[in-house]
Amino acid sequence: MVKAFRRVIAAITVAVLAFRAVGSFLSWIEHQEDSAADTWIDEDEFEDV
Repeated sequence: MVKAFRRVIAAITVAVLAFRAVGSFLSWIEHQEDSAADTWIDEDEFEDV
């Protein structure tokens, strides 16, 4: 019984950590979209055009 209880607690913990990781990643992506996009543009790309 104790072993099953520990497994349930471990599964809940993993699910919560995964949810937080996905939320943090999506927040990071949203922050990247808000930042200036021309920071990483290579100047050679403009010369080719």
